[in-house]
Order: sequence, then C-alpha cells, then structure tokens
Amino acid sequence: MAFIARTDRSVLGRWWWTVDRWTLVCLFLLATFGLLLSFAASPPVAERIGLEPLYFVRRHATYLPAAMAIMIVMSLQQPRQIRRAGVILFAVSLLLLSATAVFGVEIKGATRWITLAGISIQPSEFIKPAFAIVAAWMFAAQRQDEGIPGNLISSILLALILTFLIAQPDIGQSGLIAIVWFGQWFLAGLPMIWVAALGAVGVAGLTSSYFIFPHVTSRIDRFLDPAVGDNYQIDRAFEAFTNGGLLGRGPGEGTVKALLPDAHADFIFAVVGEEFGLLACMIIVAMFAFIVLRGFVLALRDENLFVILAVSGLLAQFGLQALINMASALSLMPTKGMTLPFVSYGGSSMMALAIGMGMVLGLTRRRVGANS
Repeated sequence: MAFIARTDRSVLGRWWWTVDRWTLVCLFLLATFGLLLSFAASPPVAERIGLEPLYFVRRHATYLPAAMAIMIVMSLQQPRQIRRAGVILFAVSLLLLSATAVFGVEIKGATRWITLAGISIQPSEFIKPAFAIVAAWMFAAQRQDEGIPGNLISSILLALILTFLIAQPDIGQSGLIAIVWFGQWFLAGLPMIWVAALGAVGVAGLTSSYFIFPHVTSRIDRFLDPAVGDNYQIDRAFEAFTNGGLLGRGPGEGTVKALLPDAHADFIFAVVGEEFGLLACMIIVAMFAFIVLRGFVLALRDENLFVILAVSGLLAQFGLQALINMASALSLMPTKGMTLPFVSYGGSSMMALAIGMGMVLGLTRRRVGANS
C-alpha cells in the first residue's frame, strides 16, 4: 500500500503505518500457501468419502477471505476494544461449549461440534483466544491492584473450561489452554511455590488421562512403542517426507494425500514434505518462528501489562499449535488432532486463529501514549 501517505490520518492510513507489516505479510503468505495446498491435498480426501473433488477446496476458498477480513478488522481495534471483544467472545464460546455437551454431534468418539443454522462450529477453537484475553485482563487487574481477585477468577474459569473439554473428551485442547494460562500467570508474577504446585498438578493430570482415556493410552503407547498398535498415518507421513527429499516431487505429484485420511488437515505437513520437500518445510517452520518471536519482541516493548500478557498468551497458542501439528506428523510426539495454523483445512480453526492473530496485530500496533 505504497499509495497511502504517512500523513494520511484516515482509519486505514493510521492502521497501515502503525501495524507490524512483517507479521501481516507472513500471515498472508501462510494463508496463501494453505489455499495452494488445499488444491493439492483435499481432492483425494473428498473423493474417498464420496464428495465431489473440489468440495474442500471451495469451502477453504470461502473461509479464507472471511478469516482475513476478520483479522484485519480486529487489528484495527485499540487494546480496550480488543479486551471487550475478548470478553464477549469468551461468554458466547463458553455458552456454546456447555451446549455442545447436550446438543453436540459425536464424531470419531468425541463430541466437539455443534450445529447452528446449518453451520458446524467447534466452540473450543474460539474459547482459546478469548480465554487468553480474559486471563490476561484478570492477571493484570490483580497485579495492578484494581480490586479484582483476578487470579482466583481466572482459575475458576479455567476449571470450568477444562470440565467441559474433558467431558468431550478433548485432552489436547485442555492441555494447550492450561499451559498458556500457566505461562501468562508466570509472566504476571506467579510465586515459585505455585509454579511447583501447578506443575505437579499438570503432571498428575497427564498421568491420570493416560489411565482414564483409552485413546490417550493408545496414542502414548504407540508413540513409545510403534509395534504396539496401528501407526498407519504416521508410517505414511514418514514415507511422504522420505519421498519428498530436499526439493519435493512437485505440486500435485505426491501420493500420500490419497492414503492419509487427514491429509488436508492434521497431516498437511506431510503433503508439504512430499510435494515441496524439506526446504519448503523449513521455510514454513521459519515463518512460524518469525511470527512468534517478532510478536514477543514487540509485546515486551510495551508498558501495558495487559498487552504483554495477552499477546504472550495468543502467540503461545499460535506457536504451540503449529509445533504440535508438525511434531505429530514427524512422530516427535504422540499424535494430536490439531490444525497447522492458516495452512490446514478447518473453518472453526481458521476463523478463531484469524481472531487471535488480529488481536495480536492490534495490540502490537505502535501507539502514542497508553491505551487500556
């Protein structure tokens, strides 16, 4: 947008010269590459389940412009407006999350989706960025002696969220939200005795989930000993990375997408490895690392504690989700069904990520004076 002069005082002009354009460009590049991969990975998946070949491509192409628009609109907001939007989104998401337990649709043994006006929504995706904002507000309010028991309130809200998520069950999302919440509290000044106590609770929770939930037991056992059970998807993913080599077999030339049930979603990184090679995989990793690290640098320059905690939580979610997706495809950790941000197919995930990263762009904009 070189045509926007620095003296332009319109909403768009002020936004363009204060938003972090490097982060913005990286996010758009990831989204564009995700659309390209949709053409490569999703047609075989659609045909295998009896849909017409471009079904997922068209849906992805419909979600993407809407998600980018949401991200831009959110990045136009000031911190106070973002905090208000986060609280509203949290209330709605928590309501939908509770409704999912009663009216949700069971898919693959888990009840994580609810249908509204013919649209399937996964509330847990939206509660992640919303709770990061609410928790940041609560921790900042208590630290700044605003008369709000923020630590207690955020702890109660976390327990409520985890209760609904574990009931689905969704252990992965539960763990991600809990880790981000813990990290925000740590940045806000969590005493070391509480660090040890909460760490012990986390270990106890993970251990309990291994014995309580059969799918968790199976995934961890297969990760520790591949001979224990079915590792079909992981084996195919390894073949894809091997076949791709350094530069890949070329766009559309891969075969793993015809074999992997989740090639367009959870295992999209394997399609990248086969068709575009190790070099493209490293570029994607570098882009995610750049977005996260640059965001932290920008946030830590701010004097507003809410901004620091909110951006840290949102970036931790973004980075951990990307790490989990890529590490699962490479068998560096037990498999967990999480999308690769802005690359994998998934309407709820893409919209929620757009909201979260739009908040990051808005909170890290250059501002004159403090905006709370």
